[in-house]
Amino acid sequence: MTRFNVFGKIMSVQRQNDEWILYVHSGNGVRSRVYDIVIPEDLSDEALEVFLDDIYHEHATQDNPKVIRL
Repeated sequence: MTRFNVFGKIMSVQRQNDEWILYVHSGNGVRSRVYDIVIPEDLSDEALEVFLDDIYHEHATQDNPKVIRL
């Protein structure tokens, strides 16, 4: 599982049965699957950061200007 800071929100991506699954993490240790976003199954692990930046760029702020792999 790869974790990201997506413009201030902690998210993770996991490869399962040849598909990518996206999760959002709450402040109390609970994670929830994000069903609204479908990550292309042929996307490489290295490209996940750019993909998340493209999808969520409208959430960028001065304090959180980019997606960071954790």
